Amino acid sequence: MNAKSKRELVDKIELEIHILRKDIERLKELTAPIAPENAIGRVSRMDAINNRSVNEAARRKTVRRLKSLELALERSTESSFGLCRGCGAEIPMGRLLLLPESLLCVQCAQRT
Repeated sequence: MNAKSKRELVDKIELEIHILRKDIERLKELTAPIAPENAIGRVSRMDAINNRSVNEAARRKTVRRLKSLELALERSTESSFGLCRGCGAEIPMGRLLLLPESLLCVQCAQRT
């Protein structure tokens, strides 16, 4: 991977990390406990509890993605960054732009 491509990828990772952190903060607000004294009605309360569950799942997924991107950013300083851990070939830039945390090329990923 040349220096320009690597810089582009690192910039993309940093931007995604920034966006994910904001998303996590927003989702934290949406997953706050629902106080029982809120007189919102039985059906509305059930709906709020369901929405909270959905938002909590989204928050967990976002946190996992954030952690994987932070690890990718750490690995970006290594000489092996962008190389497949399975076969050692260079991971195509298109795949890295879509999934910067990729450790395997498409062929090796399909085998697992």
